[in-house]
Amino acid sequence: MFGFFKKVLNKTTDHIKEIAPQKSDKISKEMLEDILLEADVSYDLVEEIIYYMPPSKTVSRSDVRRVLLSYFIDVEPLKQEEHIKPFVELIFGINGAGKTTTIAKLAYRYKNELNKSVILGASDTFRAAAIEQLERWAMRIDVPIVSTKQGHDPSAVAYDTISSAMAKGIDRVIIDTAGRLHTQKNLASELQKIERICNKAKEGTPHRKILILDGTQGNAAISQAKAFHEIIGVDALIITKLDGTAKGGALFSIAKELKKPILYIGMGENEKDLLPFDKEAFVEPILDAIFGEEA
Repeated sequence: MFGFFKKVLNKTTDHIKEIAPQKSDKISKEMLEDILLEADVSYDLVEEIIYYMPPSKTVSRSDVRRVLLSYFIDVEPLKQEEHIKPFVELIFGINGAGKTTTIAKLAYRYKNELNKSVILGASDTFRAAAIEQLERWAMRIDVPIVSTKQGHDPSAVAYDTISSAMAKGIDRVIIDTAGRLHTQKNLASELQKIERICNKAKEGTPHRKILILDGTQGNAAISQAKAFHEIIGVDALIITKLDGTAKGGALFSIAKELKKPILYIGMGENEKDLLPFDKEAFVEPILDAIFGEEA
């Protein structure tokens, strides 16, 4: 796991190493400020991190580790996840965040690692290509899918997917939605409607609403996350494409602002390229870049 996160954060840590000393037990607070800002930690959060450091002019690896880890909320197991069938997840985010591929990775993980039956709902009826892409993924990982033609009511697809899962005794439902900007009011209203119709199909659903964020967006993703949270309420996050950016530090800002757990980190196009988020495994490569690798 630590090796996966080291690979994901490679561009971020390489960028940090350009600023940080080669190896040091302690660094100055000014140096730490510069490093965090270069890694795309927001300015306000950098100021807060420095505030929580010891009063001395220098900080140690353990000082920085303690504060950085504190920003991540641990994932609490949902009681419904094991005892309610089907467990329904609604997936949303802006276009290009890797939403459809992430859904396929989730389905693959549930089926092959958790031994759960899965059905997909292609409620992104805004683009024909999105339906076709999810259908191809469903065939590739061998899970059923409920889909329709472009332009049809996405809420009806969500309803039919949940109904089918209930009739067939399927464990997990994953519903795709149209990629949208958080500023598009008509698509925001559609997302709210899908949520309401899910609840009509089965009361209490969706059980978990997951926002997919593109890691290359850095701190720009914070405004997206806040807006989506206001529209529909975000329960958890999945971060994609973190291996393609030097802005890995933005995850601290995102976690701080939204106060929601990060479930998974995704990279690559393979269905296996999804790993549960581990705050220790995420923070350690950053500390290695700042202070040098521990012996």
